[in-house]
Amino acid sequence: MNVLEQKNAELVTEFDRYVREHPDFAERIPDNALVAMLVEGDEEFNRWSQEGAKRQAEKGQPVVYVKIKRIQPIRSRIQEMELSA
Repeated sequence: MNVLEQKNAELVTEFDRYVREHPDFAERIPDNALVAMLVEGDEEFNRWSQEGAKRQAEKGQPVVYVKIKRIQPIRSRIQEMELSA
C-alpha cells in the first residue's frame, strides 16, 4: 500500500466514524454513490483521489467528493499501561 492509499484508508475510517455520529450528513449522500475523499490544501492527494474515483465509478453512478477541511491529530486512547521485562 503506497502513501496515498494509506492516507485514503485512514480518511475513510474517520469518515465512517463521523457519519455514524452524524447520520444526517450521511443522508445527504445519494444512494449508490461512490464517495471520494479530498483534503483541503493537499493537491497531490486530491488529484489522485479524483482520478481514482473517475476510474472506479460505474456508468451513471454519482460521485460525491467529501472535502476534509480540518482533522485533529490521531491520539492514543490508552489511559494506562504497564511495562515488564
